[in-house]
Amino acid sequence: MGMNVGSESTTEDEGIVDINTTPLIDVMLVLLIMLIITIPLQTHSVSMDLPQGNPPPQTTPDPRVVTVGIDFDNTITWNGAPVTNEAELQTRFREAAAEQPEQPEMHISPNRLADYKTVVHVLADAQRLGITRLGIVGQDQFTDGD
Repeated sequence: MGMNVGSESTTEDEGIVDINTTPLIDVMLVLLIMLIITIPLQTHSVSMDLPQGNPPPQTTPDPRVVTVGIDFDNTITWNGAPVTNEAELQTRFREAAAEQPEQPEMHISPNRLADYKTVVHVLADAQRLGITRLGIVGQDQFTDGD
């Protein structure tokens, strides 16, 4: 068995007698796509026994919320009432930290134009004086693109 390379018995007028596989591959790809589309999607379900009816009423009341506002001119307010000096602010933080059975939630609400130094100072005072439930609210004013 050998291969005849460059022999003079073949001429350019002879055609290639191999099978053209390109149409066969195209038909197979179309059939594969049709098969994938027509296969039904399998849905996996998990059966769970969920409780029926209304949930039991909440036994503990909602925690008290204290809003500490920092205005554009760096004035500090406690639930809307102005805080005149730093000693008063620290006294209020100490009282809130000592409340029983649970501390109120502290919401720090700085204005967009308030000094960073003032906001950080209020946050540091709150943490240093024992406030553990602290959060910054009103951040949507900082996400607006100018």
